[in-house]
Amino acid sequence: MPFVRIDLIRGRRPEDIRAIADAAHQGILDVLQVPERDRFQVITEHDADHVIALDAGLGFDRSERLVMIQIFTQSGRTTEVKQQLFKTITKHLDALGIPGEDVFIGIIENGPQDWSFGFGRAQYIEGDLAVPGR
Repeated sequence: MPFVRIDLIRGRRPEDIRAIADAAHQGILDVLQVPERDRFQVITEHDADHVIALDAGLGFDRSERLVMIQIFTQSGRTTEVKQQLFKTITKHLDALGIPGEDVFIGIIENGPQDWSFGFGRAQYIEGDLAVPGR
């Protein structure tokens, strides 16, 4: 059950924003193999001067097409799976004209005890949902 936050610089058309969200979700479907309706995304637009995203010293510049993605998900996936997820999402975004230097992705992990899907209940812990990867 990934929860995805996508941060963009303001100015994109609504259909472009949806395409970015769809690309991120498709990458998650392709690699993490979650159910299609296991989709939780929040997209936030920011004024350009409210986003600072340098290159960590890697020697490239970013543009106003910057897409920053945080993926909150349960722990347990291998480094190789995470690397494949980064590559797959970036490939889907590249198809939209967003170059790799404008894609920043971070994964934040937690456990099944850290999720409630509604009603104030912990559905993984209470057995209503299967814990991914188990």
